[in-house]
Amino acid sequence: MSKAKVATVWLDGCSGCHMSLLDIDEVLIEVLHKADIVYGPLVDAQEFPEGVDVTLTEGAVSSQHDYKLIQQIRKRTKFLIALGDCAVTGNVPSMRNTIPTKRLLERAYVEGADIHQRAPSDGVPALLRHAVPVQEIVKVDLHLPGCPPKPALIAFALTELLAGRKPDLTNASVASLVKFG
Repeated sequence: MSKAKVATVWLDGCSGCHMSLLDIDEVLIEVLHKADIVYGPLVDAQEFPEGVDVTLTEGAVSSQHDYKLIQQIRKRTKFLIALGDCAVTGNVPSMRNTIPTKRLLERAYVEGADIHQRAPSDGVPALLRHAVPVQEIVKVDLHLPGCPPKPALIAFALTELLAGRKPDLTNASVASLVKFG
């Protein structure tokens, strides 16, 4: 039997959700017996692969790069998880949404800088007008809220999916783990 393909993606977020994923401790070994991690910040893959079974997506969609990547991920993923409050609600990255993008860049890179006072243009993807949660761009199959989500919640979702079951977050033993913030 072949292993499942699991990917993780880090959009506009702080990496706290990936740290929480690593905190599933010994369950991570169980997951790695059943799945290969085919894409993510700790994997040396340059392009998101085809035929991914499960993708955990951390962060809001904030740039043109994020926008194109999440669309590609959706096309190539069977089951997409929005991991953490930034992916689920936009959370901290969306706090900039009341400030026009040009004004935001001027404040950060011109007014707030002592040298090289100009917004970067080379190698930096253009910001979207607003940072938005993943489900505003593509269909999400499961939302795991939290800042970051509890490791036990991530472990439950992964083990259920790798056992061929859709995680039931309304289950009494799991429902207490489903919390924002």
